[in-house]
Amino acid sequence: MDFPTPALPPDPHSYAADSPLRAEHLRLALTVDFAQRTLAGSATWLLAGGPTPAPAELVLDTRGLLIKGVQLGAAPNGPAARYQLGPADSVLGQALRIAVPAGTAAVRVSYCTAPEAAALQWLEPAQTAGTHPFLFTQSQAILARTWLPCPDSPGLRFTYEAEIELMGTERGQLLALMSAENPQTTAPDGRYRFQQPQPVPAYLLALAVGRLDFAPLSERTGVYAELATLPRATYEFGELDRMVITAEQLYGPYRWGRYDLLMLPDSFPFGGMENPCLTFVTPTILTGDRSLTSLIAHELAHSWSGNLVTNATWNDFWLNEGFTVYFERRIMGQLYGQPYAEMLQALGEADLAHTIQELRPESPDTHLRLHLAGRDPDDGLNDIAYEKGCLLLLTIEGLVGRPRLDVFIKEYFARFAFQAMSTDRFAAYLPTTLLTPAEAAHLDLPAWLDSPGLPPGAPVAQSARLAAVDAVLARLAAGAMPAALRPITKEWVSQEWEHFLRGLPPTLSADDLALLDESFHFTTSGNAELLAAWFPLALRAGYTPADAALEHFLRHVGRRKFLVPLYRALLATPGGRARAIYQQARPNYHSVVTSTLDELVNE
Repeated sequence: MDFPTPALPPDPHSYAADSPLRAEHLRLALTVDFAQRTLAGSATWLLAGGPTPAPAELVLDTRGLLIKGVQLGAAPNGPAARYQLGPADSVLGQALRIAVPAGTAAVRVSYCTAPEAAALQWLEPAQTAGTHPFLFTQSQAILARTWLPCPDSPGLRFTYEAEIELMGTERGQLLALMSAENPQTTAPDGRYRFQQPQPVPAYLLALAVGRLDFAPLSERTGVYAELATLPRATYEFGELDRMVITAEQLYGPYRWGRYDLLMLPDSFPFGGMENPCLTFVTPTILTGDRSLTSLIAHELAHSWSGNLVTNATWNDFWLNEGFTVYFERRIMGQLYGQPYAEMLQALGEADLAHTIQELRPESPDTHLRLHLAGRDPDDGLNDIAYEKGCLLLLTIEGLVGRPRLDVFIKEYFARFAFQAMSTDRFAAYLPTTLLTPAEAAHLDLPAWLDSPGLPPGAPVAQSARLAAVDAVLARLAAGAMPAALRPITKEWVSQEWEHFLRGLPPTLSADDLALLDESFHFTTSGNAELLAAWFPLALRAGYTPADAALEHFLRHVGRRKFLVPLYRALLATPGGRARAIYQQARPNYHSVVTSTLDELVNE
């Protein structure tokens, strides 16, 4: 069925998005120097359509790169090209403008990264789980331009191949991995080659180097991790292949070959990053009971929503994350039952309500369609895109029924595979292919996309498992001793404990917390989600036995989701410890964390 196709919007966060010429394939050749904390080499871009019929310009995004030279053609000794760097912007970087004569098929840029490149996290051995240094990249949202000159817009795709050479005496002990076809063993000469035959946007370009081992989980899934972490990770993700099979049953074949996980050190700033073929994962989900593996279901779902069909700009971020959260909870419901999925949904809605209040219910930042021109697109990476986007899909499900919506989503992923999708295109596609006129009128899509807060009648999750937690909280409030509740709570998983901690009154004293801690051992828990919910209670009540654990957490864990609220809670307590802890912990944090915390802690 035909439908109106509005033009894709301009990308306000990419100079390359306006380039007269397009780059369609990357040949990347880099050396990794841990001593200098740099990547150096060349990025050769093959132009779309082959040799240019007339003189034109290729524009690439850069930020903080040392450009050593630009040659025409793919050979190192090609003729020099005329180029210039545009004015520097603190967020967008600089446009690299290359004059391309007629008949040119490729352009080769020689360059070196800065030691402080925002996408690159260089870790000393003491910051890892082993005795070797570690490097990982985090390119989302617009940080790929800090480690290579590229078309750094989610609406622009390219295939790539790469040659990575490791420098230094440890080169033969370190494994290099990318968002591509990956080796499973270390190369003694420290040289690695990669191929990514599927076109990807620059934010899904990824590199990691460390002392890593591999454990297969099935013929097409496995885990990379440091040796000390690998056994725990292998157990935690033992059901990974079942997840992939379940996802395929829902919305069509997995299109990326292998699906492997890379367990990163504690400083990784996110829960996970959906790099194609190789999801990067935080160790904070290693609990020993597989209770936080919904995060893996989320990153797996991105293999369809985000990696396969991608938001055209960061203003359309909800198209990645809203679909992914909905998909994630469908996977978890299939694997662990609908009550489990309902519990996840209820917790997600609680997070959304908190975010709306924090941003202010009338704020345009609570719209699904964002307007981030002139701002860092990281400003839009919050629960609005994730949870409000999911609620929109649940609202559509309530209108048309789950079977019709499933057919629509499966066809959507197939029809727009390896393409960009904008909010306007989706708004045109939905009523043409799924909704009747009466259903479209009832949905009121413009209110969801371009109005603040939640529209009237938005779904509200009901969770029997969380209701049972509420009953326990009521018994506690009525005077029950924590120890008496242990038989009821012994089978609880992370999400139930998280809801319990959130439901405790803010007026609890240090003595009250001591009784809870004696019964449930929150302070010594190895579960990061529980610790992140427990520490603010301890700070508010002045429960000092948790102080050392809090400081250890802040100095070792780099996940932004936990750090921002914990530092806020710490700043709200007397004593001024926040700045002292942050000063010591900051070297362990990625730039996407420090860019937020520098302002928060030092204001």
